[in-house]
Amino acid sequence: MNKISLVGKTLEELKLIVSELGMPGFTAKQLSEWLYKKRAFTIDEMSNISAKNRELLKEKYEIGRNLPSQTAVSEDGTKKYLFQTEGGHYIETVYIPEDDRATLCVSSQVGCKMGCLFCMTGKQGFVAQLTTAEIMNQIMSIPEAETLTNLVFMGMGEPFDNTLPLLRSLEILTADYGYAWSPRRITVSSIGLIPGMKVFLEKSQCHLAISLHSPFSQDRMELMPIEKSFPLSKILEELRKHDFSKQRRVSFEYILFDGVNDTMRHAVELVKILKGVDCRINLIRFHAIPGVNLKSSTPEKMNFFRDYLTNNGVTTTIRRSRGEDIFAACGMLSSLEKDKVSNQELD
Repeated sequence: MNKISLVGKTLEELKLIVSELGMPGFTAKQLSEWLYKKRAFTIDEMSNISAKNRELLKEKYEIGRNLPSQTAVSEDGTKKYLFQTEGGHYIETVYIPEDDRATLCVSSQVGCKMGCLFCMTGKQGFVAQLTTAEIMNQIMSIPEAETLTNLVFMGMGEPFDNTLPLLRSLEILTADYGYAWSPRRITVSSIGLIPGMKVFLEKSQCHLAISLHSPFSQDRMELMPIEKSFPLSKILEELRKHDFSKQRRVSFEYILFDGVNDTMRHAVELVKILKGVDCRINLIRFHAIPGVNLKSSTPEKMNFFRDYLTNNGVTTTIRRSRGEDIFAACGMLSSLEKDKVSNQELD
């Protein structure tokens, strides 16, 4: 029988577990301390829980943590970790150290249903949802776990296509019984699945990043098929209902493709459609992926685009490109591992 992971359980879920096992109610708080404060790897480490109750827990439960199966290190210090999930699939987690912060880019799914033209994960298709345990394991089980200052859900998958495990993870990360992080240290990135986005905006105070990539509906649809179901106009309509003028922030991710979405026409339209939305834009250089005939804009075009937007009231920055020498595009490393396993099975 496969055992159930304790990592990823909220305090309320832990209370249910100890109640069902006939343990004292305070054991739930002890469990949360061992899981999220002390970050235990085994139930046997939980020394203030009786030996009898530890044995009772072990009959059905395990901590549910596993270390990365592979690591790729960039010359700029970025590290990409490969984790194996239930069913033998692979996900990627990227550690990005900087002078004053250390950010982890977290995955929410194995593969992705959204089929964005420029995304390697999308080429894999959808494979599986990550459990809350598998999301939390990425954060807890890298060697640099204790040094993290920020999290971005910008790895493999669409977070709002896996909303409940995402929200449970965010609760654990921000609750007093868990990591007790400020929500301002966490950003969730989405292509704009409105139902999940609405729930997130209501139930979490974490930052939001929306993948925009073109202000024109037809252009955006060619890059991101989801535009047909959840058009940018509707996403902006929903965002205008919320106050982003204080600590919570909304930003827009914009990969600049040469000759595709980097013209003056695009810059002018961006200023127009974002009028009245308190936001910033992050311009991103495109990392080439196999089989996709798109090229990144030149540095000169990126600088011009940034300056035009900023000078017209839309705060814009160019995100520093990291880790390109270690297959920085999301999905590259896991795709290689998947192909390697498939080839071994054929041999």
